[in-house]
Amino acid sequence: MGRTFNVAVVGATGAVGQVMLSVLAERKFPVKQVVAVASAKSAGKRVKFGDHELLVQDLATFDPAGIEIALFSAGGSISKQYAPKFAAAGAVVIDNSSAFRYESDIPLVVSEVNPQEIAKRPRGIIANPNCSTMQMLVALAPIHRAVGIERINVATYQSVSGTGQKAIAELERQNAALVNGGEAKAEVYPIQIARNVIPHGGDFCDNGYTTEEMKLVWETRKILGDDSIQVNPTVVRVPVVYGHSEAVHIETREKITATQARELLQRSPGVEVVDEPRGGGYPTPVTHAAGRDPAFVGRIREDISHPRGLDLWVVSDNIRKGAALNAVQIAELLAQAYS
Repeated sequence: MGRTFNVAVVGATGAVGQVMLSVLAERKFPVKQVVAVASAKSAGKRVKFGDHELLVQDLATFDPAGIEIALFSAGGSISKQYAPKFAAAGAVVIDNSSAFRYESDIPLVVSEVNPQEIAKRPRGIIANPNCSTMQMLVALAPIHRAVGIERINVATYQSVSGTGQKAIAELERQNAALVNGGEAKAEVYPIQIARNVIPHGGDFCDNGYTTEEMKLVWETRKILGDDSIQVNPTVVRVPVVYGHSEAVHIETREKITATQARELLQRSPGVEVVDEPRGGGYPTPVTHAAGRDPAFVGRIREDISHPRGLDLWVVSDNIRKGAALNAVQIAELLAQAYS
């Protein structure tokens, strides 16, 4: 029998934390012990891990000694405070927040794109990228390696689960109110999300873009290791519960045809091509992505406005692949390295 590991899931009662636990169980990660950790208000609750239930422990008083791998999904401020403590106690921390993504000595890893970077972790912390960057690069990295990408124009259609449990509840509450002739009150988002789309994610920056848009710029360059790639993003929040969608338009350094791109993506890890020119011959959040692992790619076509342009439609479960699964895949790479 191979080596087993003591694993902590920090933020275990949150949307991503619960999926982290289910993915660890589904993929039969070699655990010796799994510990569920969360804030004081969640301590004492129970969360599912496979056929078992785990008692949630209080992060503030939890002793990380003996934990070998810690999956964090508890928000940036919590990660900044506690991830270094877990790392100092000997754990490798895989952090799902934006706390460490842009620091030069913290690897930012998509398991199918740059797995070699996990070896370079002087501070014992590995960062998980933003969910929208992650699914885009699972699809684009094979193309970049083949012919080079000069420029990416991307519009995202991001589900409310990316904002958290309160946003899901707000969408459901607004839908119910509208069906019954009531008013859709907005608390989580600045305006009504039900039956609407909101071209806004994160905070506005001085350049007119938002922080959620700039993440796509910074993270793409860091993960692909190419600061020359130009990225022009627009982030839109849509009234979908699970699954982000992206309309991606790229300009490549060398010409690649739609047929070549389709064949390349069909043999790329983490990608599933759903691309037929008929009604329903393309992926959507509800019909393909929700609850599933791949980045689904469809509507692959050559850009009629640019000689080296290619258009793609990319859909993925933002909570699963966009957060939990990638963190567990990084843990699996660590486990292989230790074995």
